Amino acid sequence: MKLINSESLEIKKSKFISYRYEIEDTSEVKKILNDLKKEHKKARHIAYAYKLGNTGSKSDDKEPSGSAGLPLFNILDKNNLDNTLLVVVRYFGGTKLGFGPLSRAYGAAGLKTIKK
Repeated sequence: MKLINSESLEIKKSKFISYRYEIEDTSEVKKILNDLKKEHKKARHIAYAYKLGNTGSKSDDKEPSGSAGLPLFNILDKNNLDNTLLVVVRYFGGTKLGFGPLSRAYGAAGLKTIKK
C-alpha cells in the first residue's frame, strides 16, 4: 500500500479530507481504514471506494445511501483507476448539505485527489 495523494476541501463548514492509495489486496483496505479511524477519531464519516481487478467495493459510512461511496467509485471507474482506494474523511460542520450537494462534495473531494 502506498499513499499517492491527500487533499482537503471545505464546504459549509464541513471538512472533507481525501486520500488516494495504491493497493494490492483487500487486507490493505482494512488496515488503511483502521489507521484512518484511529487518526481521525472525531470524524463523523469515513467513506471509501476501491477497485482491484474485477473486484470493487464502496461504503457510505452512515451517509445517505449512494451519496458518498458511489461518487467515489464512479471516479475510479471513469478514470480507469485499478488497484486504487479512494477514502474521504468528513468532519461535520453543523450544516446538513442535502443529498445532491453532499454527493457533489464527496465527488469533488475524490476528484481533487486524483487530479494531482
